[in-house]
Amino acid sequence: MHFEDQIAELERGAHEVLLAADLVKKLKRGAPLRVKAGFDPTAPDLHLGHTVLLTKMRRFQDFGHEVTFLIGDFTSLIGDPSGRNVTRPALTPEEIQANAHTYETQVFKILDRERTRIDFNSRWLSALKAEDIVRLSAHYTVARMLERDDFSKRYKAGVPISIHEFLYPLAQGYDSVAMRADVELGGTDQKFNLLVGRTLQEAYGQEPQVVMTMPLLEGLDGVSKMSKSLGNYIGITEEPDSMFGKVMSISDALMWRYFELLSLRPLADIAALRRAAAEGRNPRDIKFELARELVARFHDPAAAERAQRNFTARVSEKAIPDDLPLKVIQVEGAVRIANLLKEAGLAASTSEANRKIDEGAVRIDGTRVTDRGLTLTAGAEHVFQVGSRRFAKLKLERKA
Repeated sequence: MHFEDQIAELERGAHEVLLAADLVKKLKRGAPLRVKAGFDPTAPDLHLGHTVLLTKMRRFQDFGHEVTFLIGDFTSLIGDPSGRNVTRPALTPEEIQANAHTYETQVFKILDRERTRIDFNSRWLSALKAEDIVRLSAHYTVARMLERDDFSKRYKAGVPISIHEFLYPLAQGYDSVAMRADVELGGTDQKFNLLVGRTLQEAYGQEPQVVMTMPLLEGLDGVSKMSKSLGNYIGITEEPDSMFGKVMSISDALMWRYFELLSLRPLADIAALRRAAAEGRNPRDIKFELARELVARFHDPAAAERAQRNFTARVSEKAIPDDLPLKVIQVEGAVRIANLLKEAGLAASTSEANRKIDEGAVRIDGTRVTDRGLTLTAGAEHVFQVGSRRFAKLKLERKA
């Protein structure tokens, strides 16, 4: 692959590369780059939103670079306030270790086990003495800390900021010093912390790392960030049929976003798929390719083929009409499935809708709904089904 094509693949889908010229300079030296991404083990299971960074790490591996999956077991004890107006509660050491163990078993569904280094930042942060922490703190000012958006808002609003919260970005930045990182990857909400790493590396006499921020992946609704709390997620440990069905439920527009951020296909292949769609190929068939790739990655190719056959059989068996009129429903925030069924005329009341859910008679895009508490938000189109004959195609839009 030509050098320019490698650059395009590495920068693919990135929100920002700071500084892109530095990345080119480092790559032209020819030596493998030390690439790191930190993950605080705050939850036991990963979903596709978490894998955006892992997919980018895999691309660096594919081009021969050294990748470290850094588990922030020490920084988790502090609690990262990024993107929050209050501090996230710190985890117990027992919770951290349990979650870290599950991370180790899940990341190799994407990363190459033989070329991945797993490390824990407690290895160097726990060794710092009081005088080391004082010297580290001397390399950053309070004024610079208050430039961070969440700190600035809380300070202006009179919301308390604890001193230990300032230590989190310093600790994360010191990770880059300890690892002599050439590139650090992170979500857009981590930009400030990643830039602290550049500053500290310069203070410690190192060449500053390149910071590459990746966007936060939208969930199934196409609007909100993928999140378990919003119910718009695809877990990487989900059963193949469930994973396949959820991928098939995303909108045609969102499909391309998933291809860009989650697929390991070369950019040229995705461009060819876009051309095929523009020339009339059914977007559903292209989405099949995305669903097969993701299920194969997190399970195996045979499971992906079975999941597609099962999905096709479910859709065919239920004989969903292909000429359903589209009905637009205005919603505010998350709406329970029972309310949507009533609004669509598929149930006379929410109590009837809940009863139908309990009976297993409700499906969304061919997938059976079993949870009364399921909510949907604006930004997607779905086919709702109650029983064998009642259907409605709904588009949820945010109420103005």
